[in-house]
Amino acid sequence: MKKIPVTNNQSSGPLNGISRRRFLTTAGAALALPAFVPGSALGLDGQVAPSNKITLGIIGCGNMGTGNTKSFLAESDCQVVAACDVDKNRLTTLVNTINEHYGNQDCKAYHDYRELLARKDIDAVMIALPDHWHAMAALEAARQKKDIYGEKPLAHTIAEQQAIVRAVQQHGRIWQTGSWQRSVKPFHKAAEIVRNGLIGTIQRVEVGLPKDYNGAEVSEKDHMLPVPPPPELDYDLWVGPAQLIPYIPARLHRHWRWNYNFGGGQLMDWSGHHVDIAHWGCDFDNSGPSEVEGHGEFPPKGGVWDAAKVYRIELKYPRGIAMTIAGGYPEIAGGTKWIGTDGWVHIDRGSFDASNVEWKRWKQVPEELRKVKLYESSNHQANFLACVKSRQPTITPAKTSHHSTIPGHLGLISMLVGRKLNWDVQSETILNDPDASKLLTRDFRAPWKLV
Repeated sequence: MKKIPVTNNQSSGPLNGISRRRFLTTAGAALALPAFVPGSALGLDGQVAPSNKITLGIIGCGNMGTGNTKSFLAESDCQVVAACDVDKNRLTTLVNTINEHYGNQDCKAYHDYRELLARKDIDAVMIALPDHWHAMAALEAARQKKDIYGEKPLAHTIAEQQAIVRAVQQHGRIWQTGSWQRSVKPFHKAAEIVRNGLIGTIQRVEVGLPKDYNGAEVSEKDHMLPVPPPPELDYDLWVGPAQLIPYIPARLHRHWRWNYNFGGGQLMDWSGHHVDIAHWGCDFDNSGPSEVEGHGEFPPKGGVWDAAKVYRIELKYPRGIAMTIAGGYPEIAGGTKWIGTDGWVHIDRGSFDASNVEWKRWKQVPEELRKVKLYESSNHQANFLACVKSRQPTITPAKTSHHSTIPGHLGLISMLVGRKLNWDVQSETILNDPDASKLLTRDFRAPWKLV
């Protein structure tokens, strides 16, 4: 992998006007002795002692953050002790949910993620922020020796993903990506059927993703004009390292992903799921495409959103495998379909289909056919917690997630520049195309930095 130096000091961005005295006072209050002993108290260098609860901080209290938090609350070997969000309403709602679950007031609320990460009694964090914040929060978490459950896609650009992978390795952190389909049995079975050669030699893979904006055009039509941000939202900090654009309600919660300043549309929102499973079945967790050509249909310029609503990407992989990633093309069914010389398998949420009827009846691949046995997990959050204790890799570590989302990033770059790209997997560079190569990273709004 191309080595990229990483620095992410706490001075790299504003603490939103928080004075040093206020920060120390707030942090000191939050560091009051808890009613339980965190795992880090008996571990060394951030490693959790197996007999103790893992103390967990939540960064991001939106829809995904709330769902992940509730999953962690169901696990008896962790304790959620802190939560952070720049929207006071969302933060208050989730902190109340956490405290009601435990029957106490031990979960503390934070406005700035760096305050939460400065707590030495927190072992791990769950990060569920808009894409443009993934790298900044993850790099600081790794620097602070926290293990990380981070949402997909891994980051907003390939350069940011490279930085995360490097930081996780340098600081010896455990990472779990929220690509939870790997922890669901039908997806595991489908990938094992393919990996064990039951469909013969893989020739083609089809990955169907959603199109459009999930009905946002209709549901948010009354929120399309610039207005002052609401008092409960720190909009400047919400924008953070992205380019500062006028506050429009339809660009924020749930719908930030339709604007490339903050997200990557349906393509990047879903690549971490179905492309991830496609890679798993093809044994491409440490590989990628050599050629990528994408085409997209974009909304008129100057509107509220700019992400492609319909898109199709053709990719060439090792071993002569061709892959299509598409949204809005009926002939490419949603989910992942592997097509081989001796059959095919298609998997999606709630459905499994195959050329061999017998495969559909299996709960798992019969033991005598399992020459390749893939990593097994039945609970994505529990898998993360178990690996925090064991220090063994999770089912979706950072490097795997990095490779799973590179095809989406390259497809988007190809759509934006309007031509085919040649990709060098080893150096992780676009060949002979300086203009396209510039889109491997992005400009950060001062004073935020990714070096």
